[in-house]
Amino acid sequence: MRRRTPMVTQRTCGVRALTMPYALRRHAVSMPVRPPDRPVRRPGPLDTPPGTPENRYVTSQEFRTAEVRLSDAEREQAIAVLREHAAQGRLSHDTFLTRMELALHARARGDLTALVADLPAEPPAPAPVPPAPAPLTGALARTVAALSALMGRVRDAWRFERVPRLMLPEPGPFPLRIGRDYANGLRIGDDSVSRCHAELRQADGVWLLRDLGSMNGTWINGRRLTGEAPVSPGDVVTFGRIGYRLAAR
Repeated sequence: MRRRTPMVTQRTCGVRALTMPYALRRHAVSMPVRPPDRPVRRPGPLDTPPGTPENRYVTSQEFRTAEVRLSDAEREQAIAVLREHAAQGRLSHDTFLTRMELALHARARGDLTALVADLPAEPPAPAPVPPAPAPLTGALARTVAALSALMGRVRDAWRFERVPRLMLPEPGPFPLRIGRDYANGLRIGDDSVSRCHAELRQADGVWLLRDLGSMNGTWINGRRLTGEAPVSPGDVVTFGRIGYRLAAR
């Protein structure tokens, strides 16, 4: 004989109501509850297509933006460039009219750029040439020349006064040796002067100065001596760093 499962009763308002069996009620907590079905959402335009990474950048093909319309000033500037090149002979009259018509109906900057892409860029404007100074008058030019000559004479006189004088020797059969060695007729004790630096002699009434292969050279009135050259009273001769002004007896 099958055993009957006891029923759990619940008193409600004095009426005994039957509820679920006790065995089922005891195991009701452990029974899984199925969640309600969610509505299926269709992919929108912002969803990432399947098979692509989530951090993919959105391209302009997916979100097209309206291009900025050209202004009248940009069209006028392009037409001015075309007019300038047509005036220089780079564009024919028909080509200029065709490109001007295209410039007036252009909508993007790329259209204007294509119209002038084959034209050379204009060279930069040359720098302004300063005006030439006005020519000096005759009297002013003579005054400036006189002042320049006076300053030159003052400078030479000041320089000659600072340079010690070297008296020309008496004419003789032997030349005057000049150098740092004690055996020379004119000894100059300076490191810039060689041991046998130069020699001074007279031939046919003319004094001749010759360099003897010195290290720092011999100079006459600021010019380096090569070989032998005539000198006279008033000339400034320099041996190394030491200079003299020749003077007659």
